[in-house]
Amino acid sequence: MDLRIFVEPQQGATYDDQLAVARTAEAGGFGAFFRSDHYLAMNVEGLPGPTDAWTTLAGLARETSTIRLGTLVSSATFRHPGPLAVTVAQVDQMSGGRVDFGLGAGWYAAEHEAYAIPFPDLRERFDRLTEQLAVISGLWTTPVGEKFSYSGDHYTVTDSPALPKPVQSPAPPIVIGGAGKKRSAALAAQYAAEFNVPFAPVEDVEAAFGRVRAACTDRGRPADDLTYSAALVVCAGRSDAELNRRADNIGRGLDDLRRDGLAGSPDEIVDKIGTYAAIGATRIYLQVLDMSDLEHVEFIAETVIPQL
Repeated sequence: MDLRIFVEPQQGATYDDQLAVARTAEAGGFGAFFRSDHYLAMNVEGLPGPTDAWTTLAGLARETSTIRLGTLVSSATFRHPGPLAVTVAQVDQMSGGRVDFGLGAGWYAAEHEAYAIPFPDLRERFDRLTEQLAVISGLWTTPVGEKFSYSGDHYTVTDSPALPKPVQSPAPPIVIGGAGKKRSAALAAQYAAEFNVPFAPVEDVEAAFGRVRAACTDRGRPADDLTYSAALVVCAGRSDAELNRRADNIGRGLDDLRRDGLAGSPDEIVDKIGTYAAIGATRIYLQVLDMSDLEHVEFIAETVIPQL
């Protein structure tokens, strides 16, 4: 089981806060440091304000050395596919080939309104996501010296040199997430190296995995080509007092976290992870909501990772 750290910097974190968590995660042996891609806080002020996901990851690429870096997930509404392909390829080069690329359709209307980003209806957002995946993967995988063209309803590419290339060949792993309904399952089967289900009970995750596996079969792709993962809020501690303190610090109830996330003693957390492993998950993203609590990350590294 691969454990990864996942943070939500729009809730209130500087670049230095993220660097501290990434370095702590790297030292602790976590597989990756991932961050959300949002421009507006949810239910808090979010001071000092949002940080751009790929600008942040570019910095982290130069200030870490082994841990993988990525987004869960970038929004297709935020960026044009050509410049995004260039940006991610460059961060992959800056990191020495340590980038995983998560891309989704986008869902948070308020952040689009707050930062002058167009927010089309759900059907168009998925149409744009589909075309972005085609363009970005096409630009990355076109052989050097050849040209790439594409004609879609929303994006057109004409004789692109398809440069720069990422370090990873043929491309950085693409992560697609969601509930695995018809369109996301089909996109995962076509483009993804990893399918992720965030913040869902094990029975819902199992059903989503099943839909993606079926979509792979429909495409003639072996279902086990993909990595299957889940994301869950984590709250670990040595005692109920420590657990309640950490739960209070993120505005959550400990009972709710035990039911809906990964909360409790290291043994409790390992047992809960086991229920996801039993339905095919081989990777878990631990959502760390209090980025100032580096001891929390260290504690999980020392007490949970060795059991997995």
